[in-house]
Amino acid sequence: MKTFGSLKALVLGAEEDAEKFFTKGNRAAGTRLRIAMQQAKLLSQQIRVEVSEGKKKK
Repeated sequence: MKTFGSLKALVLGAEEDAEKFFTKGNRAAGTRLRIAMQQAKLLSQQIRVEVSEGKKKK
């Protein structure tokens, strides 16, 4: 559940950069957003592994 919380915080933190990029065209915010989305991808994969391991234990 800790990893899920990290993912949630990451996405919420990236919301401001997404708004800056999509509404104002701020390219630096777009770069920060891409980095955050890459980190979200990695955290999502980690969550998938944790879920699979949890299902195997039961």
